Amino acid sequence: MPFRKQFYSLIFITLCVFTMASCERGFIRSTLKDRFQKKISDLPAPNAITDLTQRITNPGDYVFSIIHQEIPRYYKIHVPISYSQEATVPLLFVFHGGGGDMEIQSKEEYYHQISKSEELGHIVVFPNGYSVYKSGKFATWNAGNCCGEAKKANIDDLGFVKVILGHLTQKMNIDKKRIYSTGMSNGAMMSYQIACSMADQFSGITAVAGTDNTVDCKPSKPISIFHIHAKNDDKVLFYGGAGSSFTDRTLITDFVSVPKTVSKWVQWNGCHPTPKIVLQNKDVTCEEYHDCKEGVTVKLCVTEDGGHSWPGGKKPSLLLGGGPPTKAIIANDEMWDFFKSHSNQ
Repeated sequence: MPFRKQFYSLIFITLCVFTMASCERGFIRSTLKDRFQKKISDLPAPNAITDLTQRITNPGDYVFSIIHQEIPRYYKIHVPISYSQEATVPLLFVFHGGGGDMEIQSKEEYYHQISKSEELGHIVVFPNGYSVYKSGKFATWNAGNCCGEAKKANIDDLGFVKVILGHLTQKMNIDKKRIYSTGMSNGAMMSYQIACSMADQFSGITAVAGTDNTVDCKPSKPISIFHIHAKNDDKVLFYGGAGSSFTDRTLITDFVSVPKTVSKWVQWNGCHPTPKIVLQNKDVTCEEYHDCKEGVTVKLCVTEDGGHSWPGGKKPSLLLGGGPPTKAIIANDEMWDFFKSHSNQ
């Protein structure tokens, strides 16, 4: 062994002798991480339908797969029991947060999207972000300046959304004036990307716990925007920046603040700059900006508590940290009231 390697090896051994407990903890963490990575790498790809030529006529859950940018991509849809080909129905895109996937986002226990679909009769689609794993786990969205491997690889997630939208509008009776998007965290950022680039095809978006971090935003027309955020969000900070829990800063960005995000869309939509308070108590304040171009609306709901979470839902284990989601508002109820009342149709 060369002298330099012997020297550094001796230093490492000496340090371990004096900090044995620390070395043991580091070894254990490294071992557990390697085992976890292998376990995730060994998970199979989702069992998905690759034939997109057949009409979707029956209620239930479906998982589809396409090849986009030479990469297998997946999306799950839920068709409510009330669906009939004889009547047009709304379509809602629901984007998971960074490190999540379509199965987490569609799990009723966490986000209640399935029961809301059954209640109101809309179709809901859960796209799966880009993942380095064939299972699609730990996926992210390229939403401009964020996030993760999707941003690093410059993944065309907007193109992926367009393929999904084309498939569902061709094979189902979708009301093209009632197509919406929502998302949690990185998924909310993806919804802002859609507002910037697909305003001609979407009537409105609701962003939860994720701000507008787009790079090139040129909406083709005004679009209704609803933003929900906790004042004490410990990840996407209310007044801008990223929380201290992000250990790898290369995977995120210095998040745009909530006030700056809302101000951007108030100006773009040509709304009156002074909002009207529509709900206020000790737990939450909601305000709306009116007199916008083409009848759209910008709305902001700020909760005092809830951290980085979906109001009225439950945090998945991947999002542990901070307090429980707020019960001051139910995000799904507020979102659909907004879509019904204020979307650009």
